[in-house]
Amino acid sequence: MIAARTTGLTSGPSSSPPSGAVSGRTPRRTLVALGACALLLTACAAPPLASPAPRPAPSGSAPATDGGAAAASRLRAYYGQTLAWRPCDRADGFQCTTMRVPLDYAHPEAGDILVSATRKRSTGGARLGSLQLNPGGPGASAMDYLWKAATAYSSSVRGAYDLVAMDPRGVGHSTLVDCGTGRPVAFMQSPVPPTPDEAEIDAWDTMYRKTAGECERHVAGLLPYVGTPDAARDMDMLRSLLGDRRLHYAGFSYGTYLGATYAELFPSRVGHVVLDGALDPSLGALDTTLHQARGYQVAWEAFAADCATRPDCPVGRSLPGAARTLDTLRAVLDRSPLRQGKDDEVTGDDLTAAVVDGLRFPAWDRLRDALRGVRTGDAHDLQEIIADGQETSKEGDQAQLAVSCLSSTIGPRLSAVRAAAALPRFLGASPQFGRAFADTLVMCTHWPVPSQQPARPVHARGAAPILVIGTTRDPATPYPQSVALARQLDSGRLLTRVGDGHTGYHRGNVCVDSAVDRFLLHGTLPPAGTVCR
Repeated sequence: MIAARTTGLTSGPSSSPPSGAVSGRTPRRTLVALGACALLLTACAAPPLASPAPRPAPSGSAPATDGGAAAASRLRAYYGQTLAWRPCDRADGFQCTTMRVPLDYAHPEAGDILVSATRKRSTGGARLGSLQLNPGGPGASAMDYLWKAATAYSSSVRGAYDLVAMDPRGVGHSTLVDCGTGRPVAFMQSPVPPTPDEAEIDAWDTMYRKTAGECERHVAGLLPYVGTPDAARDMDMLRSLLGDRRLHYAGFSYGTYLGATYAELFPSRVGHVVLDGALDPSLGALDTTLHQARGYQVAWEAFAADCATRPDCPVGRSLPGAARTLDTLRAVLDRSPLRQGKDDEVTGDDLTAAVVDGLRFPAWDRLRDALRGVRTGDAHDLQEIIADGQETSKEGDQAQLAVSCLSSTIGPRLSAVRAAAALPRFLGASPQFGRAFADTLVMCTHWPVPSQQPARPVHARGAAPILVIGTTRDPATPYPQSVALARQLDSGRLLTRVGDGHTGYHRGNVCVDSAVDRFLLHGTLPPAGTVCR
C-alpha cells in the first residue's frame, strides 16, 4: 500500500495482480510508505470507533446497532437494497453499480454515502461466488485495478468466481475525500530546498498542518467515517447483496489490513481469504514506518549486489560504492536539477521516487538503465519509471491521508521535535532512505480526527483458514510483518516466497500462484512451512 518525500503503505498490485500498492502521479510524486503507509499502505480486534461498533450478526443479516429498534430497522433496509448493475462506461465487459451505505454504522439514521463497485462475471459453470479484491493503498481505486488486472487471474479462478472490486468509502469512484486543495497532499519534492534535518521536518509539519486544515474545512463531516473498520463493514454489506454466504477475498498490502479487520469483525463470515504482503496490525505507526525504511534498504542492497555482477552496472562493484553513488547522484540533482523539457526538472527527490518504484515492482533492469542515464545527464528512463509507478490522483493522496490517520498502525502522529529525535534511528536502519521515511512521521500530527483503530494483534477467533503470503525481500511490507500476522490469526497459514519486490501472487512464481489458486478454488492450504523459491 506512499506519501510525500515519504511513504505510505504501498499499494499493492498495479496493472497485474500484486505488484505493489496502488496508483501514481507526475514526477513530483509521493512515495508509498505503508504504506506503503502506503504502505505507509497501511487491524484490529473489534476496534473502538467514535461511536460504538456494531457487533456481527448471523450470517447474511445486518449487524446490530446501539441505536435501538429504529436504527436496527434502518440498517436492515441497507442490507435489503437491490443492486442495479449496468455496463461500465470506462471498461468494456465489466458491470458497475453503487450501493448506499450508512455514513455512521452505529447511527444509520444519520444519512447515506455511496460506495461504487465493479465486477467481471465468471466464465465457467461451477461458480463458487464472488471474489472481492483490494490492491492496497489506502487511497487506491480497486475498481481501476480490476479493470486492468482481471486477465492476470487464472482461467480457473475467473471461471469459478465473479471478480469484484469495491472502492472503499472516501476513495476513487465512491463518495470521495476531496479536500479542495487542487494538488496532491505531498510530493516527493521537498517543500524546502536542502536544509538541516530539523528545518526539513518542520517544513513537512507545516505542510501537513495546512492540508489537515483544508480537509477539515471541506469534508469535516466525512473524515471520522472513512476508516478501515467502516470499509470492512461496507465489504460485508456488498457480500450480502451479492448473495454470498461468506466473503471470498484477496487483499494486497494495505488490503491485508482491510481483510484482517474484516476477519476480526466478522469471523463467522470468512470464506477463502488471501492476504498478500501483510501489515502487522500490532505495530504502531512509528515502528511500521521504520520497518519500511529498513525494507527498502534491504531491497536496495539486493539490487546493488545483483548489479555488481553485471559488466555495465552504473553503481559500482560494492555495497558501499553503490551507496555513495546513489547519495552523490541525489546531492548533485538537488544542487543542479536536470532539465527535461521546457518546464520540468528532475531533482534528487525524483531520483529517490524512481529508485523506490524500481525496488517495489521490482524493475531492476529499468532501474539500472535509469541510473545509467542520470549519470550521463539523461533522465528519460527515470521519468518513465516514475510515470509507471504513478498510482493515485490528488484525490487518492487525500484519501490515503484520511484513511491512514484513523489508524494507529499506519498514521504516525509524532511532533516535529519527536520526529527529529527519531531521525538517527531511521538513518541507522536505512542510510539511503531513512530521511525520506522520517519526514512522514508528522503526517497525521495535526489531523482533525483522532486515531480510532488502535495498534493491536488480530486473532479472528473462529474464522475459517486464512492464507498469508510473505516475500522475503519485500520492501514495502517487510517479510517479518507477514510472519507476525500469520501467527496472530488463530487460523492463519503462512506461505513464504523467497524473492524481491512487493507481494508474491502473480509475480511469476508458479509455486505461489498454484498454491493460492488451489486455496481459492478448493480451500486447500499449502503445508505448514511451505517455501516457494
